[in-house]
Amino acid sequence: MKLKFLNPAPLAWRRFVTAVAVLVCLGAGAVQAADQGPRRYAEGAFDAATGTYTVVKGDDLIAIAERFGVAVGEMKEGNKLTLDKIEVGQKLVIAAAGAAGAAEGKKPNVVFILADNVGYGDLGPYGGGELRGAPTPRIDQLAHEGLRLTQYLVEPGCTPSRAALMTGQYSIRNGLSLIIVPGSPSTLSKDAVTMGELFKGAGYATAIFGKWHLGIEPQSLPTAHGFDEFYGIPPDISWDSATYVDTMILTHSMNVPYDELLAKGPQIVEAVAGGPLRTVKPYTREVRAEIDTNELLPKSIEFMKRQTAAGKPFFLYLPFSMGHFPNLPAKQFAGKSRIGQYGDKLMEGDHHVGQILDTLKELGIDDNTLVVFASDNGPQGETAREMGNQGTPDMGNAGPFRGELGEATEGSIRTFCFVRWPGKVKPGTTSYAMFSIMDFFPTFAHLIGGKVPTDRPIDGVDQTDVLFGKSETGNRDGLLTFIGADMVAAR
Repeated sequence: MKLKFLNPAPLAWRRFVTAVAVLVCLGAGAVQAADQGPRRYAEGAFDAATGTYTVVKGDDLIAIAERFGVAVGEMKEGNKLTLDKIEVGQKLVIAAAGAAGAAEGKKPNVVFILADNVGYGDLGPYGGGELRGAPTPRIDQLAHEGLRLTQYLVEPGCTPSRAALMTGQYSIRNGLSLIIVPGSPSTLSKDAVTMGELFKGAGYATAIFGKWHLGIEPQSLPTAHGFDEFYGIPPDISWDSATYVDTMILTHSMNVPYDELLAKGPQIVEAVAGGPLRTVKPYTREVRAEIDTNELLPKSIEFMKRQTAAGKPFFLYLPFSMGHFPNLPAKQFAGKSRIGQYGDKLMEGDHHVGQILDTLKELGIDDNTLVVFASDNGPQGETAREMGNQGTPDMGNAGPFRGELGEATEGSIRTFCFVRWPGKVKPGTTSYAMFSIMDFFPTFAHLIGGKVPTDRPIDGVDQTDVLFGKSETGNRDGLLTFIGADMVAAR
């Protein structure tokens, strides 16, 4: 499907899309209401040893199938493959795919790894990788073991995409449809309901390590929105802020000693739920090069180990730096690719994805963990071209699509996404279903038994059937694109 731009366009088309936009911006609550009511899940006991579920009063086959993520035909009673009716006390045998990890009270862990400005054509499974000059063997393996989305759609900037991911809403609903910078009045509202709160409300331990970019005000912090812990760069700026102090020195912008500039410049920060931000150290170019390898990945692995030992399901959000300029690689990856530092950082990110997958296997929770690896945007464009080492462009590749970050073009809003869940998501599969970054919010809510807010429109749709290979087209039939206050395209 292609984007249809509003100008120039027939008057009738412009009037129609404008009417749609008005409905979206005003709430469109009636459209959403049908799918936002509380879901009913089967509440009977599940015996993990025998793989059987005992029917209780009020149960129905669909509710039981949804609880275990299986089709009705995958449940058995004795030697029967299908059931015409169920009765209280009946014991149903759940198919192996549904029984794995379905012990009563055991919920799936979720790991969401978010790259930054990586293009559709950068990674091996989309035609990049080795052919691009930066092999990505662990990401290739991830695609082989899971689902590859080929019409995965985001918003045109870092802040907008992250707001859409966290809230399941178009970013404009929360006033975040442009990239925020220090001093901007735009910031995540205290009334927003985020993915952190979704998981926290379902009994999960939650953590974010990396880039938040939704605001530094106390009410906007991740730890004010359901995350138990946060460690990363300042939550109102991006990875390139590591160059601010060096640029000031280079250009003689301020007659201030270097140490004083460092102290007043961007800082690595951390926080826990309910607490304030605490400064850890200055965020410099040296820190930027090593932060994924030396800090974000070790903290992520430690978090997963700690929660597994405690027997608690977890949601790990890892928005690391792979893809965003300046792509300064860790020392062990410098010079590894054939295309300069951008390729080096791709290979570093590939290694880190492998570390996460290896840890899940080491902990014995691989089969009960859903992993998503995606990008927030398409590639940064000409502004980053000259920032690579030895004349190499420090920017991604949009593959067959035109455009770059900040536009409403295909290269900007269409990028990569992989989903892996052994025993649930069929390995080696591809889906062309239209899938928005907003759709993860209601999809995760379905999978973990979380509560989707009913007091506001949710623009994301439940795409569970796409993940499980039960639908080729999915539940999304359209998507709007906003840049600032303007709706600029409809799909």
